[in-house]
Amino acid sequence: MSAILPTRMVAKPWGCNSLPPPFVAPDGQLIGEVWFEPPPSLPQLLIKYIFTSEKLSVQVHPSDAQLPGHGKEECWLVLDAKPGAALGIGFDRQLSADEMRAAALDGNIEHLLSWHQVQAGDFFYIPAGTVHAIGAGVSLIEVQQTSDVTYRLFDYGRPRKLHLDAGLAVARGLPYPAELHRFVAPTSSQMLVSGPHFRLAQIVGEPDGEVARDFAHGPLLIIPRKRGVMVQGEEIAVGACSLAKGIADIRIAAGGNCLIAQSC
Repeated sequence: MSAILPTRMVAKPWGCNSLPPPFVAPDGQLIGEVWFEPPPSLPQLLIKYIFTSEKLSVQVHPSDAQLPGHGKEECWLVLDAKPGAALGIGFDRQLSADEMRAAALDGNIEHLLSWHQVQAGDFFYIPAGTVHAIGAGVSLIEVQQTSDVTYRLFDYGRPRKLHLDAGLAVARGLPYPAELHRFVAPTSSQMLVSGPHFRLAQIVGEPDGEVARDFAHGPLLIIPRKRGVMVQGEEIAVGACSLAKGIADIRIAAGGNCLIAQSC
């Protein structure tokens, strides 16, 4: 039998009271994230769904070199986006630490971000040190290093703690590299991330030989996007995440689609 990961719904001030199927928010709660608890065999990877009704804070994460054992690189695959929905990633121009501090203090940092209007299928890799903010009206899957270290630089006046000194010590005041953004069609298998911290691929239909080689060693996390994804003979529902001991345990029916993730 497959190992379905336990889930945890996380309430956020920017979350939603109506979630896309199969998720259902508890009455009276704004759910912003659905976490899959990392298994003991893959503690370095955390998978989340994120749902936004308001903008997230302008924030940044450290690297492992900056904060050993607590680095956080992540990536986003957009599942749905309302008209005009956008992700703020990097800046429109290079900024010094002093310029970032002044902009964080007066709120202008939101407007200095480079805002990317998005649609379903947009994929972004977010290196540590990248200043970013997820906008309103977005549903996405996030794959990240398992770390809860987030430095908020600006939070639109919400009564939450900011971390200017720590955040500016790790933030890069640079434009976002265009090559870290791509469009992922739901009908094509693609390698999305090949390191340095994790591997991630979208698989449509049976995994081919190249995928089998790339993910040959070690356990995997399986995130179905369409029906027909099986681990050790058990179908994994859309909205769930399963641990597989290896690539040979996965079967995908015609038309099936999933993400597979593995630590490097």
